[in-house]
Amino acid sequence: MAHHKSAKKRIRQTESKRLSNKYNARGMRNALKELRGTGEKAAAEELLPKVNSMLDKLAKTNVIHKNKASNLKSKIQKHVSGLS
Repeated sequence: MAHHKSAKKRIRQTESKRLSNKYNARGMRNALKELRGTGEKAAAEELLPKVNSMLDKLAKTNVIHKNKASNLKSKIQKHVSGLS
């Protein structure tokens, strides 16, 4: 158990950041699943910028690694391009 005031504060901060990161990562996975499940090109092209923006924000705040964000963006772009 923490004995210093600063250590107790750090525990509180870590827990709130963990919950926020968990929420944001779950939102990213749901958005990717929704985009990959879309069979219509128009709907997928509408979702693509939103998902790309979400990935960039998560990479910027270190929720996911920047290379992972780049790989995911590439894969979903290929998916959308392949739709007819």
